[in-house]
Amino acid sequence: MDRRQLKTRKAVFDAFEKLISEKKYADITVKDIIDAADIGRTTFYAHFKTKESVLEELCADLFDHIFDKHLTEEHTHDFSKSEHSEKHMLTHILYHLKEDKERYGRLFTGESADIFWNRFGALFREHLKDQISCGAWKSPGKLPVDLYESLYISSFIEIAKWWFKHSCEESPEQVESYFEDLL
Repeated sequence: MDRRQLKTRKAVFDAFEKLISEKKYADITVKDIIDAADIGRTTFYAHFKTKESVLEELCADLFDHIFDKHLTEEHTHDFSKSEHSEKHMLTHILYHLKEDKERYGRLFTGESADIFWNRFGALFREHLKDQISCGAWKSPGKLPVDLYESLYISSFIEIAKWWFKHSCEESPEQVESYFEDLL
């Protein structure tokens, strides 16, 4: 993406995050996002089809990065040389949630937080299925796969919610170890 496209996406994401912290998701319109982002309708629709696609892409950006096979070293953490293990990928998710604490905090705490967590869970489920099927992550053992996926994802989300309630005080590594202890 070129610089202008990235700038527009950032403006739309910032506007959406601000709006969702102020009002219910159902009450937000595309016009609200366009006005808050200070862009034109044509510009918005060149990047997004609906307000749902804004939420979708906001969540997808996080997972696309975490599950990318070609990670690069980042300012606060480096998973580029990791073996893409379950532990490392979960910790990596937590690093990004913590680094963007203000951004995600608005999504997690607004009246529409459940919409974000549901989308987060759905995207996580897609990646979890891939990781389990190729043998990279723990298998469900004797549990039905869909039950295991639901328990795994809902437990991770509850731990992330708890962590945010406590201002992300503990390290991502420590929070990931809590998750390991739980499962």
